[in-house]
Amino acid sequence: MAIRHGCFISYAHGHHAYMSRFKSDLMEALACYLEPHFDNEDELFVDSAQLGGGDDLDQRIAQALCESVCMIVIYTPRYEAHAYTRREYAAMQRIEAERSAWYRLPSHLIIPVIMTRHPAGLPPQIAGPGMYVDFSRYTLASNSFKSNPEFLPEIEKIVLRIAEHYHCLKRYMPPRHDCSKAVLPDIPPEWRVLPPPNFPR
Repeated sequence: MAIRHGCFISYAHGHHAYMSRFKSDLMEALACYLEPHFDNEDELFVDSAQLGGGDDLDQRIAQALCESVCMIVIYTPRYEAHAYTRREYAAMQRIEAERSAWYRLPSHLIIPVIMTRHPAGLPPQIAGPGMYVDFSRYTLASNSFKSNPEFLPEIEKIVLRIAEHYHCLKRYMPPRHDCSKAVLPDIPPEWRVLPPPNFPR
């Protein structure tokens, strides 16, 4: 196994400026502050930037997840509504369970970043054990993450967590672990059980 990416960015695609700018601002900040920690690895893997036409999407995503140190989840209500993003989440959970047999994990491999909160609250997959970072106060009027003193402490926490996992993984990963055989899990169930509709009597 070779480490190829510091962080896999898992997100639900959007068409408008808010989602697009949030993702690009976050990616730019993470790449800037992760770069000094790595040898020759890419700081980030983002499917929209690195998967071309004709690729076997499932296999490429599974391999990229396996070759990544951690995963950032850009959480929005849209994220949990998409089957494919829930698959990516489940795949990284499986990778975390596998790596926990190699060494004692200093923290979870999935780092949720809150972009927009669900009106009913965060699901346990996001709000449960581990660290999440709340950037829901970000707007199109905000300065970029990499230079905004309001957001920089949280960016630093994320970067240091990824760097810690990176050095653990470099030290303890089995040399013959083969990520080319990685596969995505089946589509997991929805994160929220919706109540039945109330029909008028």
